[in-house]
Amino acid sequence: MSKKKQKIEKAYKDMDFLTSTDARELRILAEFIEPKSRFQKFNIIDTIVFFGSARIKSMREAKADLNKLKKVKNTASRSHKEKLKEAEKMLTMAHYYEDAVELSKRLTEWSMNLPVDEKRFIVCSGGGPGIMEAANKGAKLAGGYSLGLNISIPFEQFVNKYVEPELGFEFHYFFMRKFWFVYLAKALIVFPGGFGTLDEMMEVITLMQTKKIKKEMKVIVYDENYWKQVINIDKLLEFGTISKSDIKLFDYCNSVDEMFEKITSHFHKHYLNGHK
Repeated sequence: MSKKKQKIEKAYKDMDFLTSTDARELRILAEFIEPKSRFQKFNIIDTIVFFGSARIKSMREAKADLNKLKKVKNTASRSHKEKLKEAEKMLTMAHYYEDAVELSKRLTEWSMNLPVDEKRFIVCSGGGPGIMEAANKGAKLAGGYSLGLNISIPFEQFVNKYVEPELGFEFHYFFMRKFWFVYLAKALIVFPGGFGTLDEMMEVITLMQTKKIKKEMKVIVYDENYWKQVINIDKLLEFGTISKSDIKLFDYCNSVDEMFEKITSHFHKHYLNGHK
């Protein structure tokens, strides 16, 4: 009788192994190498990164949600009043979504008209809803494309429809996602947001403060009124926990025009006209 040959699976095809604790290093490497390969394939040199809340809605969506609640007959319940209050709050925040769309659109149009062969200053977001979606939408409206560096989390996050599939990324490790945000970025724009936005912004500013980021990075913090209520930077300076020079690591801006001017001027000074 002939013995049946046993087929042994190669290690790199063994999903039980690849998803195990023992293969964690391989998964981390994959989240470094695979994006790098795609960036090279599409000739993407650098990016403009948009950070901001995933919960901020477009003006149209926020108005529709509020109007729907106003049409409800039973408006006396506590839960309805809370929902109505939340919807009104979302409407007041919706202008940030529209501002992100407009800024992204203008920056994409500007970058597409640069006399260079490489893909320069491509809009990049976290790929999800809210401000991230707005950034990708603006690039799409300009006739360009943008990057979406998504992260797998239990809520909120999914790749929005304005990211082309070949330029959408799905990360498991936050630190690898953050690496790709920072590594390609020449400018960072921080819109109003929560814990995630604070984490991303403070990490970048810390890397700049400690000279781990040596390139000329422009950090724009949008809407001084919002952020000065959230973080009291002046108190950090008063207590001596930061230096006066640290204040210069970022700029507050209060309009789309101001952000566009500061970012494009920065690029012309440091990365265009013969500079890299």
